[in-house]
Amino acid sequence: MIFIVVKYSVKPEAADKWLSAVSEFTQATRQEPGNKWFEWYKSVEEPNTFLLVEGFEDDAGAAHVNSEHFPKGLAAMKPLLAKTPSIVSQSLPGKSDWDLMGELVIE
Repeated sequence: MIFIVVKYSVKPEAADKWLSAVSEFTQATRQEPGNKWFEWYKSVEEPNTFLLVEGFEDDAGAAHVNSEHFPKGLAAMKPLLAKTPSIVSQSLPGKSDWDLMGELVIE
């Protein structure tokens, strides 16, 4: 599994429109074969910061980056960003989904 987290610092005047600006990209990515999840989160401490948590099957990364909607999504994002996004991207061999947190089991 490919696991990616991207941290976006959005211009203050663009924060309220960020999710609508990336909506088309989000929906298209969620429809890609091999996409496991593509979820946006807004920081509660930094109101202009958004996190994108992505999961893809091992062989789906290249198709995502080479898709028709990928450059369109980046183009929609770029004018709204305050700085270059930060990313953590890791291949997790043998993983296919989220694990349950053993330290906080709810029965």
